[in-house]
Amino acid sequence: MALELRQQLKLTQKLVMTQQLRQAIKLLQLNRLELSNALQAELEQNPALEEDFSIEEKISNPQSLTAVEEAPGSGQETDYTEPVRATDTIPETNWEDYANTFDDNFSFSHETPAADAPSQFDFISKKPGLSAYLQWQLAHSNLDSEGWDVALFIVGNLNRYGFLEVDLPEVMAETGCDQDTAEYILEVIQDLDPPGIAARDVGESLFLQLERKGMGDSLAAEIALHHLNHLQTGNHAAIARATGRKKPEVVKAINFITTELSPYPGLPYAEESTNYIVPDIYVKKIDGEYVVRLNDDDLPHLKLSSHYQELLQSSGDMEKNSRAYLKEKLKDAEWFLKSIHQRQRTILKTMESILRFQHDFFEYGPTRLKPLILRDVAEDIEMHESTISRVTSNKYVHTPQGIYELKYFFSTSIPREGADPLAAESIRERIRQLIRDEDPRKPLSDDALSKKLAETNVQIARRTVAKYREQMKILPVKHRRKS
Repeated sequence: MALELRQQLKLTQKLVMTQQLRQAIKLLQLNRLELSNALQAELEQNPALEEDFSIEEKISNPQSLTAVEEAPGSGQETDYTEPVRATDTIPETNWEDYANTFDDNFSFSHETPAADAPSQFDFISKKPGLSAYLQWQLAHSNLDSEGWDVALFIVGNLNRYGFLEVDLPEVMAETGCDQDTAEYILEVIQDLDPPGIAARDVGESLFLQLERKGMGDSLAAEIALHHLNHLQTGNHAAIARATGRKKPEVVKAINFITTELSPYPGLPYAEESTNYIVPDIYVKKIDGEYVVRLNDDDLPHLKLSSHYQELLQSSGDMEKNSRAYLKEKLKDAEWFLKSIHQRQRTILKTMESILRFQHDFFEYGPTRLKPLILRDVAEDIEMHESTISRVTSNKYVHTPQGIYELKYFFSTSIPREGADPLAAESIRERIRQLIRDEDPRKPLSDDALSKKLAETNVQIARRTVAKYREQMKILPVKHRRKS
């Protein structure tokens, strides 16, 4: 049979996602912060959209982003704050208070600023990190050009904990220096602040800190260099046998290491910023009933531009291209507002369904979490599972029990004899409570945890307990034991 190219006509039917449907799906997946950015971007790109600032229009206009449920006079608070007028005077700023005082004419005779007065460091756009702090100290080390290259290479290969991630042969190969230069520059950096910086591991970092304190020949230094594995497991007896010291001396040295030294010297200088979670939904208990409210605070309220609507209706002699442009923009704006409304209604209906299924969780906490899958919620609100999956991804709810991701409420089922099944997250919470209440001198093993759970009619194997414990990032029994 010969192979040949042939043209063929075929008539088929298939579902094609329009641009409007793609936009609606994309908006459904956004969390609150991403939604705020999307609203601002659409407001800038589409002239047919404008921000609605009047409360009356929000009540009467169904095309606004969020309708106000309470009419004026129904208990809604009124803002009586006086607006800022153009005639209001602003006190003149004394820029001498913000001057840089790091000069040669610095004198203690100058008036001392207040403790809460802003300094020049409050206006730095980027927070100095570990690398900048070390380079600032190296500027006073009088290194030559070759030494600077080696030092910058070493500083650039320190991780967030302050450990050196390359060895000396690699430093020599990359910078072209000899071994003496590499060792000298490494010693120069290890003498900088913070103590223990540029070490290869935790033991060397602890030893450098002890050496800085004049304790290089102490028992603590010997433990840090040669018995770190026993220190991690809390095996004081093994350290006492290996060092030939009495147990009280070993305990005293270990207490000094754990209280006075830092295993990760570079961590306080990490440039990572804390990202706070802004909940998308609030669940509050009011008069004995739970109320679900969307978090629309600080979100721009959008509406169709009345100016463009009037312009399109009144301008009969407008050019054909201009009229088509206005119609297209108004249509896009109207569809965008409908997509936003649909997104808000879908999230609200999903959270109300979760509240019905997990009512005991909101009353009593994570130990009463019930098994739940996406299909249960999808059938309850008559939507597809993929829609529920998009709604619950990367969105958070503020509840009386704390802030949780919506995915948290969906968990697999663990059957029990003669009782209702439990959610896997509920069992993890019970394991966490048992470990929290255990005796630190005799911590519970995974087998003991399994037997404890069996007493409450929760039959799970030891390996399942170990899997849940590792998922919660809880150390095994040998690392939790304390003398």
